[in-house]
Amino acid sequence: MTRIEQQFAFLTETLKLSEILRQTLLPTSRRRENDAEHSWHLCLMVLVLAEHANTPVDALRVLKMLIIHDLVEIDAGDTYAYDSARMVGQHEREARAADRIFGLLPADQGSELRACWDEFEARATPEAKFAAALDRLQPVLLNVLTDGEKWREHGVTLSKVIARNQHARDGAATVWEHALKLLDDAVARGVLPAK
Repeated sequence: MTRIEQQFAFLTETLKLSEILRQTLLPTSRRRENDAEHSWHLCLMVLVLAEHANTPVDALRVLKMLIIHDLVEIDAGDTYAYDSARMVGQHEREARAADRIFGLLPADQGSELRACWDEFEARATPEAKFAAALDRLQPVLLNVLTDGEKWREHGVTLSKVIARNQHARDGAATVWEHALKLLDDAVARGVLPAK
């Protein structure tokens, strides 16, 4: 294949991201959000909330991570954040998917995007920590806006939400503190059980 044919093969494959349905619901229609919508909303969050990163970040690098981080779900599927059984082997499934999906690109581009995905997964750089914080907090926002419907359906409690998402403070403590206020309000409204 020529370089441009490889690039178009990748771009065609990535259209499948809009077919991957997440557990989170959209606030108005209450239909399930798809991974492409999730990625878009995360990128918008970067543009709006970058000033709240714990340390200055390269916003373009964060955007790159967030636009590609869920591409692996084309092969591996979405793993619900509170499904501990499905989380077993999740990283291995996603790493195999990353090999295949980023392998569709010319080697230089595939290696660059795979390194970006690996950086996001490792959560070691300021950019990856900030990206991971937003990735964890966006579904919290959607669950709050949809009156905790999916939380209640899956028996999720405040302590589970905090345990799952508290590393968000490593990348964006101010945003995490705001999320805690949203969670307190959800508990007060009865849409998120405290225990």
